[in-house]
Amino acid sequence: MTIRVVITSQDRPVYSGEADIVVIPGTQGEMGILPNHSPLLSTMKFGVIKVRHKGEELVFTVAGGVVEVQPDQVTILADAAENVEEIDISRADAARKRAEELLAKGLPQDSDAYLTLQAALQRSNLRLDSVRRYRKSRI
Repeated sequence: MTIRVVITSQDRPVYSGEADIVVIPGTQGEMGILPNHSPLLSTMKFGVIKVRHKGEELVFTVAGGVVEVQPDQVTILADAAENVEEIDISRADAARKRAEELLAKGLPQDSDAYLTLQAALQRSNLRLDSVRRYRKSRI
């Protein structure tokens, strides 16, 4: 028995398929979702989603969002998400460096610009770390 998984980010569908288990970074901790799981609605933090099916594992980065679990389907609406295999390393590294440089200028920590840069830095670090840890084909 499997569970249907749909991952959508703000700008595009990211994944749709079957899974034996889905591991999600909930704000209250990591959740493992199996077929016939009780209905659940939760927010997600920055982290990694793992979709396992027939011995294969797909890994996606996620930058927050919500997840709805039904007994036969997991629907993830992410603020940003992408397959680890599709991450552009040079782009993620450039974004990290840009955010670090702008943060070094000493913006007030309660400003919107500071918080936006902190989120950009966190996402870039997540993407780079995920590539190092989970990418099958290292470039």
